[in-house]
Amino acid sequence: MNPYIYFRALKHAEHTVFCVEDGQKTYFDSQFNRWLAFSSGQQVKRSVLQSLTDNLNVPVAPITFNYNITANKELENKEPWSPCDPTYIDQLLGGWMRAKTTSGKSEKKESEQAKENSVLKRRSPLSISAMRPLHPLLAGVEKENITFDRSDRPDYHPVKVRMAGSDRLLTEEEIEDFLNENNRSLSRRTWIPENKRTTGLFVYDIAIDLRTLFCVSTNQHEPEITKEMIGSLKEKGWIESENAFGNCLVLPKDEREKVIPALADALINWRITSNQARTFSLMETLAVAISDNANTIASAIRAKLIDDGEKPKAKPIVDENAGAELYVTLPCASYIVTESESAEALNNAKKSLVDRMMAFDYEHQL
Repeated sequence: MNPYIYFRALKHAEHTVFCVEDGQKTYFDSQFNRWLAFSSGQQVKRSVLQSLTDNLNVPVAPITFNYNITANKELENKEPWSPCDPTYIDQLLGGWMRAKTTSGKSEKKESEQAKENSVLKRRSPLSISAMRPLHPLLAGVEKENITFDRSDRPDYHPVKVRMAGSDRLLTEEEIEDFLNENNRSLSRRTWIPENKRTTGLFVYDIAIDLRTLFCVSTNQHEPEITKEMIGSLKEKGWIESENAFGNCLVLPKDEREKVIPALADALINWRITSNQARTFSLMETLAVAISDNANTIASAIRAKLIDDGEKPKAKPIVDENAGAELYVTLPCASYIVTESESAEALNNAKKSLVDRMMAFDYEHQL
């Protein structure tokens, strides 16, 4: 059985902002000479994992944020630490990287120093692409001028005025004198020019490595977890096994059967939940392609360049005969000519993902 599941979804975004960076994350397409918006793979991953933990009603893993106080009494931001604990589902599926270093005191034993200086690294079994336009001609970025306006209640929203280079607040009389002498006014309105938003058809791809989906390596030469964590997991019922990468511990079957439906739902129905996103859009899913062959999902949901003379155009295509399982939703018919749309498309896609993940023998891979 192929140990990979490849998944592509097509979404529609309307007049929205994926992530704030100069108003919107963008990249330049040199072939079609256009700026295009995208949502990074990290943001998609974070949103998927947030949806997963919400579905399971469990907390995300606690992250430790580290600071040093320098000789100049400044706070220096150091690397955050993950708990490297696969009992947290967002850690098990999201992976971690932790390089914990200390200066090492003379009274510490060598074994204690080795533990303190160890690097723990687990690659996520989910490889997630950025969400980007299906084709450069099928999405765009527009600019608009907006305002942050509180002028409807001027007496309720205070205004503070200082002279440049000074911390002293001007009195009300000094403010009025300045406004009268210079023929100016004070507004409760902030002008925000060239605010960027995006609209169009977007895709994202996910590859699931079933071999490591619920398995944690016990190798201590390049460790994913500490020896103490290995003992703790065994006490909690994790199963000793072996996969293509060596000895491992496997999440118990009853726990896997809880996670798999929630994961399948999160992969399909996530929304951008990062606090960097704004301007709500349904970002409805139009089509889903699932396969064990990456090339077939690229063929099932694609675009075709059309040369109509003056300038090229692109036509979105969903193709049931490309070799992948294809599920087309009702809203898809608003943007693509199709006769195969169904109200049950996303439920059927979720069932396919669940069946594929349930069918894999995680405990007896070799």
